[in-house]
Amino acid sequence: MVDAGPLVFGGLAEVAEELNSGGGGITGLQRSVEVAAAATGATGAAFIEYAHENGRVVAVAGDLDWSLGRPIDLIHPAVRGLLRYGSRVREFPSSLIGTSGGQQLYSRGLHRVMASEVSANGTGVGVLVVSYRDADGAADEEQRAALSFLASFVALQYGLGRGLPVYADAPAVEPASEPFAVLDAERRVRSWNPSAARLTSRPAEAAIGEPWPFPLPSGEEIVDHQLPCGTWIEIRAARVPASDDLAVSFRARPEQPPDGRDLFIALTGHELRTPITVIRGYADTLVDHWENLAEDARREAINVVGQRARELSRLVDRLLNAVGDDGPTVESTTLLPFDLVESLGAAVDELNAEQRRSLTVTLPPNLPKTRGDRASLATVLAELVTNAGKYSPNWVQIELTAGADAQTVWFRVSDRGIGIRPEHVERAFDRFWQLETGDQRTSSGVGLGLYLVRRIVERQHGWVSLRPRRGGGTVAEVRLPRADADGPGEA
Repeated sequence: MVDAGPLVFGGLAEVAEELNSGGGGITGLQRSVEVAAAATGATGAAFIEYAHENGRVVAVAGDLDWSLGRPIDLIHPAVRGLLRYGSRVREFPSSLIGTSGGQQLYSRGLHRVMASEVSANGTGVGVLVVSYRDADGAADEEQRAALSFLASFVALQYGLGRGLPVYADAPAVEPASEPFAVLDAERRVRSWNPSAARLTSRPAEAAIGEPWPFPLPSGEEIVDHQLPCGTWIEIRAARVPASDDLAVSFRARPEQPPDGRDLFIALTGHELRTPITVIRGYADTLVDHWENLAEDARREAINVVGQRARELSRLVDRLLNAVGDDGPTVESTTLLPFDLVESLGAAVDELNAEQRRSLTVTLPPNLPKTRGDRASLATVLAELVTNAGKYSPNWVQIELTAGADAQTVWFRVSDRGIGIRPEHVERAFDRFWQLETGDQRTSSGVGLGLYLVRRIVERQHGWVSLRPRRGGGTVAEVRLPRADADGPGEA
């Protein structure tokens, strides 16, 4: 066995030196995840940050590299039961997780998982996870202690800030703060957290030992129930692995977020006005000076009007999608199998001439079919190529590749542009966010492209990620569920 000591201590020293010099952020987090894999003898590692309503994989290493950018439903009772039931470091077979996340792990030969929740200043900020390929093994005390120590080390980084959490502009939800209960085999309440007491106006002493007072869902069902005070709650339940207990998550129906109308108007006014001004100018010129213009001048003016009109139409569609209903994930029964290679070829044909000239397409002759919305693929590809072109010199060296594994079919758009800083790989998916430092912004836009891509892909049970490209540039990766995989790909 290779001695991992030098790698572990060397990696920790690198992160500590960066923290001492005022750095850190997601670069230090990524290095800590790599160290976690080495220190625990694991084949893969990942950090899931609590963000928005659930969580997302923001740093990966080894066998969990495919999961970067994947949304994780941390409020799911199966996951809550694993994280909240027992010691700080939990070890369990991936087959017992009970969600499609377990299927994703198991199908890739990752049969065992060890996890430790990370808390900074008394607040949960995420989960450090390592994976193993042996189904019958078990972590020894040193490995468990190493994961616990590294979870504390990550907590220190979050406590210092320096670019963490990744979702600095959005309040993260701590699963511990969500109403949660554990029921015994007779469905009597064994555990009732303070949030459950506040939501239901039922203190723990009045709930524990009593029968569960609300409807209980079965399987992946979500049950709506109205409390006597009029509040509607959503209830989910799942068995706690290796026990007869039942974990129950419930919460008030989330309110609709503010629509950001002022921000929308401020950021889109100029983008809408520019093509309208050009169209109007050329149209007025054609009307007022038609007889005095040469045939070539007329054709050029008409071509400009048509090009700007198409740009305006696309921009309006994007804006309407961005402020429309975020809606739930699309039901799996409405997503149909399709050929990704064939569909990508058709989507390439829909790109404009300049984009096609800049794109090198290297696709395998065939891939397993994916399940999703074929029509949306053209939009996803166009947005990714457009984004790559913005930050690539003269629209060159943009590559499209694709492949598949046991659970997903994927494609990547890679460029040799200026690259993306690690702290921006998640911020880039925020609505209206743009890279605007120095001379890096070379084209206009309202910061909706990647936001729309993530929204479209995740509604189809897939996920999308950005990462710096080795040698310079950026890689955007989209993963969609295989049509022949068991169950949808949602977290």
